[in-house]
Amino acid sequence: MKEAVNGDKPILAVRDLEKTFGSVVAARDITVSVPAEQTVGVIGANGAGKTTFVNMITGHLTPSKGTILFEDKDITGMPSREITQLGISRSFQVAQIFPTLSVFDNMVIAAAVARRAGGLLGNVTTPVHSPDAIAEADATIDLFQIDRYRNTTASQLPQGVRKLLDIGMAVVGWPRLLLLDEPTSGISIEEKFDLMNVVMSALKTRKITVLFVEHDMEIVARFADRVLAFYDGTVIADGTAHETLDNPRVQELISGVRKPGGAHA
Repeated sequence: MKEAVNGDKPILAVRDLEKTFGSVVAARDITVSVPAEQTVGVIGANGAGKTTFVNMITGHLTPSKGTILFEDKDITGMPSREITQLGISRSFQVAQIFPTLSVFDNMVIAAAVARRAGGLLGNVTTPVHSPDAIAEADATIDLFQIDRYRNTTASQLPQGVRKLLDIGMAVVGWPRLLLLDEPTSGISIEEKFDLMNVVMSALKTRKITVLFVEHDMEIVARFADRVLAFYDGTVIADGTAHETLDNPRVQELISGVRKPGGAHA
Protein backbone atom coordinates (compact mmCIF):
# COMPACT_ATOMS: atom_id res chain seq x y z
CA MET A 1 0.00 0.00 0.00
CA LYS A 2 1.34 3.43 -0.99
CA GLU A 3 0.71 5.80 1.87
CA ALA A 4 2.68 8.73 3.26
CA VAL A 5 6.32 8.11 2.40
CA ASN A 6 9.71 9.69 2.97
CA GLY A 7 8.58 11.08 6.30
CA ASP A 8 5.66 13.01 4.78
CA LYS A 9 2.96 13.77 7.29
CA PRO A 10 -0.43 12.71 5.93
CA ILE A 11 -2.97 15.45 5.33
CA LEU A 12 -5.69 12.77 5.43
CA ALA A 13 -5.61 9.57 7.48
CA VAL A 14 -8.52 7.14 7.38
CA ARG A 15 -8.50 4.15 9.73
CA ASP A 16 -10.79 1.08 9.73
CA LEU A 17 -13.61 3.04 8.13
CA GLU A 18 -16.97 1.32 7.74
CA LYS A 19 -20.47 2.35 6.73
CA THR A 20 -23.54 0.15 7.01
CA PHE A 21 -27.16 0.78 6.08
CA GLY A 22 -29.05 -1.79 8.12
CA SER A 23 -27.70 -5.15 7.00
CA VAL A 24 -26.05 -3.67 3.89
CA VAL A 25 -22.33 -2.96 4.17
CA ALA A 26 -21.51 -0.07 1.83
CA ALA A 27 -17.89 0.37 2.96
CA ARG A 28 -15.60 -1.66 5.19
CA ASP A 29 -12.01 -1.98 6.37
CA ILE A 30 -10.84 1.19 4.63
CA THR A 31 -7.44 2.37 5.86
CA VAL A 32 -5.71 5.01 3.75
CA SER A 33 -3.11 7.73 4.35
CA VAL A 34 -2.68 10.56 1.85
CA PRO A 35 0.33 12.91 1.98
CA ALA A 36 -0.11 16.58 1.16
CA GLU A 37 -0.22 17.57 -2.54
CA GLN A 38 -0.70 14.03 -3.79
CA THR A 39 -3.24 13.42 -6.58
CA VAL A 40 -5.21 10.24 -5.93
CA GLY A 41 -7.56 8.60 -8.42
CA VAL A 42 -10.45 6.57 -7.02
CA ILE A 43 -11.87 3.87 -9.29
CA GLY A 44 -14.48 1.13 -9.08
CA ALA A 45 -17.76 0.03 -10.58
CA ASN A 46 -21.05 1.62 -9.54
CA GLY A 47 -21.87 0.55 -5.99
CA ALA A 48 -18.26 -0.31 -5.16
CA GLY A 49 -18.08 2.15 -2.26
CA LYS A 50 -16.32 5.11 -3.87
CA THR A 51 -19.05 7.66 -3.28
CA THR A 52 -19.70 6.36 0.24
CA PHE A 53 -15.99 6.84 0.98
CA VAL A 54 -16.04 10.42 -0.35
CA ASN A 55 -19.29 11.22 1.45
CA MET A 56 -17.83 10.13 4.79
CA ILE A 57 -14.74 12.30 4.33
CA THR A 58 -16.82 15.35 3.43
CA GLY A 59 -19.37 14.86 6.21
CA HIS A 60 -22.33 13.96 4.01
CA LEU A 61 -22.41 10.53 5.69
CA THR A 62 -21.48 9.56 9.24
CA PRO A 63 -19.26 6.46 9.45
CA SER A 64 -20.59 3.45 11.36
CA LYS A 65 -17.08 2.90 12.71
CA GLY A 66 -13.52 4.03 12.17
CA THR A 67 -11.80 7.43 12.23
CA ILE A 68 -11.02 10.20 9.76
CA LEU A 69 -8.19 12.60 10.56
CA PHE A 70 -7.58 15.77 8.56
CA GLU A 71 -4.29 17.44 9.44
CA ASP A 72 -4.34 15.42 12.70
CA LYS A 73 -7.81 16.70 13.62
CA ASP A 74 -10.52 14.09 14.12
CA ILE A 75 -13.33 15.05 11.74
CA THR A 76 -15.25 11.78 12.01
CA GLY A 77 -18.97 12.51 11.80
CA MET A 78 -18.57 16.30 11.75
CA PRO A 79 -21.19 18.27 9.76
CA SER A 80 -20.19 18.97 6.16
CA ARG A 81 -20.22 22.75 6.71
CA GLU A 82 -17.67 22.50 9.51
CA ILE A 83 -15.50 20.17 7.45
CA THR A 84 -15.57 22.66 4.57
CA GLN A 85 -14.49 25.45 6.92
CA LEU A 86 -11.48 23.34 7.98
CA GLY A 87 -10.20 23.21 4.39
CA ILE A 88 -11.89 20.29 2.60
CA SER A 89 -13.88 21.14 -0.49
CA ARG A 90 -15.83 19.13 -3.03
CA SER A 91 -17.04 19.30 -6.61
CA PHE A 92 -19.98 17.13 -7.69
CA GLN A 93 -20.58 15.17 -10.90
CA VAL A 94 -23.37 17.57 -11.84
CA ALA A 95 -22.10 21.16 -11.71
CA GLN A 96 -23.42 23.07 -8.68
CA ILE A 97 -23.68 26.54 -10.19
CA PHE A 98 -26.23 29.37 -10.43
CA PRO A 99 -27.41 29.01 -14.06
CA THR A 100 -28.97 32.48 -14.35
CA LEU A 101 -25.87 34.33 -13.12
CA SER A 102 -22.67 35.17 -14.96
CA VAL A 103 -19.40 33.32 -14.48
CA PHE A 104 -18.07 36.26 -12.47
CA ASP A 105 -21.14 36.47 -10.22
CA ASN A 106 -21.01 32.71 -9.59
CA MET A 107 -17.36 32.95 -8.62
CA VAL A 108 -17.72 36.06 -6.46
CA ILE A 109 -20.60 34.49 -4.52
CA ALA A 110 -18.47 31.38 -3.92
CA ALA A 111 -15.61 33.62 -2.77
CA ALA A 112 -17.89 35.55 -0.42
CA VAL A 113 -19.30 32.33 1.07
CA ALA A 114 -15.79 30.95 1.57
CA ARG A 115 -14.81 34.10 3.48
CA ARG A 116 -17.72 33.89 5.89
CA ALA A 117 -17.11 31.52 8.78
CA GLY A 118 -20.80 30.79 9.15
CA GLY A 119 -21.61 30.36 5.46
CA LEU A 120 -23.73 32.66 3.32
CA LEU A 121 -26.12 33.51 6.19
CA GLY A 122 -23.38 33.72 8.79
CA ASN A 123 -22.88 37.46 8.35
CA VAL A 124 -25.61 39.03 6.26
CA THR A 125 -24.15 42.51 6.70
CA THR A 126 -21.00 41.66 4.73
CA PRO A 127 -21.44 42.61 1.06
CA VAL A 128 -21.06 39.81 -1.46
CA HIS A 129 -19.10 42.04 -3.82
CA SER A 130 -16.44 43.03 -1.31
CA PRO A 131 -13.01 43.98 -2.71
CA ASP A 132 -11.47 40.78 -1.34
CA ALA A 133 -14.18 38.56 -2.85
CA ILE A 134 -13.89 40.33 -6.21
CA ALA A 135 -10.10 39.96 -6.22
CA GLU A 136 -10.30 36.26 -5.36
CA ALA A 137 -13.01 35.65 -7.97
CA ASP A 138 -10.93 37.34 -10.67
CA ALA A 139 -7.80 35.41 -9.66
CA THR A 140 -9.62 32.08 -9.79
CA ILE A 141 -11.25 32.86 -13.14
CA ASP A 142 -7.77 33.54 -14.52
CA LEU A 143 -6.37 30.41 -12.85
CA PHE A 144 -8.97 28.20 -14.57
CA GLN A 145 -8.52 30.01 -17.90
CA ILE A 146 -12.16 31.05 -18.30
CA ASP A 147 -11.69 34.82 -18.41
CA ARG A 148 -13.22 35.07 -21.90
CA TYR A 149 -16.49 33.80 -20.38
CA ARG A 150 -16.39 36.18 -17.39
CA ASN A 151 -19.65 37.91 -18.28
CA THR A 152 -21.40 34.90 -19.86
CA THR A 153 -24.50 33.52 -18.15
CA ALA A 154 -23.65 30.12 -16.72
CA SER A 155 -26.54 28.35 -18.47
CA GLN A 156 -25.04 29.36 -21.83
CA LEU A 157 -21.59 27.91 -21.14
CA PRO A 158 -20.14 24.94 -23.01
CA GLN A 159 -20.12 21.84 -20.81
CA GLY A 160 -16.35 21.91 -20.34
CA VAL A 161 -16.36 25.54 -19.22
CA ARG A 162 -19.24 24.80 -16.87
CA LYS A 163 -17.10 22.09 -15.28
CA LEU A 164 -14.19 24.49 -14.91
CA LEU A 165 -16.45 27.06 -13.28
CA ASP A 166 -17.83 24.47 -10.85
CA ILE A 167 -14.38 23.26 -9.83
CA GLY A 168 -13.12 26.84 -9.61
CA MET A 169 -15.98 27.66 -7.23
CA ALA A 170 -14.83 24.75 -5.03
CA VAL A 171 -11.26 26.08 -5.10
CA VAL A 172 -11.96 29.79 -4.58
CA GLY A 173 -11.71 29.42 -0.80
CA TRP A 174 -8.20 27.90 -1.02
CA PRO A 175 -9.00 24.42 0.35
CA ARG A 176 -6.11 22.13 1.19
CA LEU A 177 -7.96 18.97 0.16
CA LEU A 178 -10.33 18.76 -2.81
CA LEU A 179 -12.56 15.83 -3.75
CA LEU A 180 -13.74 15.71 -7.35
CA ASP A 181 -16.61 13.47 -8.49
CA GLU A 182 -16.30 12.44 -12.15
CA PRO A 183 -14.59 15.63 -13.38
CA THR A 184 -14.75 14.50 -17.03
CA SER A 185 -18.36 13.25 -16.94
CA GLY A 186 -20.29 14.64 -19.90
CA ILE A 187 -17.13 15.97 -21.55
CA SER A 188 -16.30 14.94 -25.12
CA ILE A 189 -13.30 12.74 -25.86
CA GLU A 190 -11.70 15.66 -27.70
CA GLU A 191 -12.02 17.98 -24.68
CA LYS A 192 -11.34 15.75 -21.69
CA PHE A 193 -7.54 15.91 -21.64
CA ASP A 194 -7.42 19.66 -22.21
CA LEU A 195 -9.93 20.17 -19.40
CA MET A 196 -7.95 17.99 -16.99
CA ASN A 197 -4.71 19.73 -17.93
CA VAL A 198 -6.26 23.04 -16.89
CA VAL A 199 -7.76 21.61 -13.69
CA MET A 200 -4.63 19.80 -12.53
CA SER A 201 -2.37 22.74 -13.37
CA ALA A 202 -4.61 25.03 -11.31
CA LEU A 203 -4.70 22.64 -8.35
CA LYS A 204 -0.94 22.13 -8.38
CA THR A 205 -0.45 25.90 -8.49
CA ARG A 206 -2.42 26.17 -5.24
CA LYS A 207 -0.73 23.06 -3.77
CA ILE A 208 -4.06 21.30 -3.24
CA THR A 209 -4.23 17.61 -2.38
CA VAL A 210 -6.72 15.90 -4.71
CA LEU A 211 -8.89 12.80 -4.59
CA PHE A 212 -10.87 12.33 -7.79
CA VAL A 213 -13.44 9.66 -8.59
CA GLU A 214 -13.22 8.71 -12.26
CA HIS A 215 -14.44 5.96 -14.60
CA ASP A 216 -12.19 6.96 -17.51
CA MET A 217 -9.03 4.86 -17.12
CA GLU A 218 -7.10 7.01 -19.60
CA ILE A 219 -7.68 10.03 -17.40
CA VAL A 220 -6.72 8.07 -14.29
CA ALA A 221 -3.54 6.73 -15.90
CA ARG A 222 -2.43 10.17 -17.05
CA PHE A 223 -3.28 12.37 -14.06
CA ALA A 224 -3.21 10.28 -10.85
CA ASP A 225 -0.02 9.89 -8.82
CA ARG A 226 -1.73 7.05 -7.03
CA VAL A 227 -4.91 5.01 -7.54
CA LEU A 228 -7.29 3.42 -5.02
CA ALA A 229 -9.42 0.65 -6.52
CA PHE A 230 -12.70 -0.09 -4.76
CA TYR A 231 -14.70 -3.31 -5.02
CA ASP A 232 -17.53 -4.53 -2.80
CA GLY A 233 -17.05 -1.67 -0.35
CA THR A 234 -13.34 -2.02 0.26
CA VAL A 235 -9.98 -1.13 -1.30
CA ILE A 236 -8.60 -4.04 -3.32
CA ALA A 237 -5.55 -2.22 -4.73
CA ASP A 238 -3.56 0.85 -3.75
CA GLY A 239 -0.45 1.96 -5.61
CA THR A 240 0.83 4.07 -8.47
CA ALA A 241 -1.47 4.38 -11.46
CA HIS A 242 0.60 1.80 -13.31
CA GLU A 243 0.61 -0.65 -10.39
CA THR A 244 -3.11 -0.42 -9.73
CA LEU A 245 -4.30 -0.42 -13.33
CA ASP A 246 -2.04 -3.39 -14.14
CA ASN A 247 -3.30 -5.34 -11.10
CA PRO A 248 -5.00 -8.52 -12.44
CA ARG A 249 -7.82 -8.25 -9.91
CA VAL A 250 -8.50 -4.65 -10.86
CA GLN A 251 -8.54 -5.58 -14.54
CA GLU A 252 -10.89 -8.48 -13.93
CA LEU A 253 -13.32 -6.70 -11.60
CA ILE A 254 -13.15 -3.03 -12.63
CA SER A 255 -11.41 -2.06 -15.85
CA GLY A 256 -12.13 -5.13 -18.00
CA VAL A 257 -9.86 -7.30 -20.13
CA ARG A 258 -6.16 -6.59 -19.85
CA LYS A 259 -4.81 -4.61 -22.76
CA PRO A 260 -1.59 -5.72 -24.44
CA GLY A 261 1.35 -4.04 -22.80
CA GLY A 262 -0.57 -3.11 -19.64
CA ALA A 263 -2.52 -0.03 -18.66
CA HIS A 264 -0.28 2.38 -20.50
CA ALA A 265 -0.16 0.57 -23.82
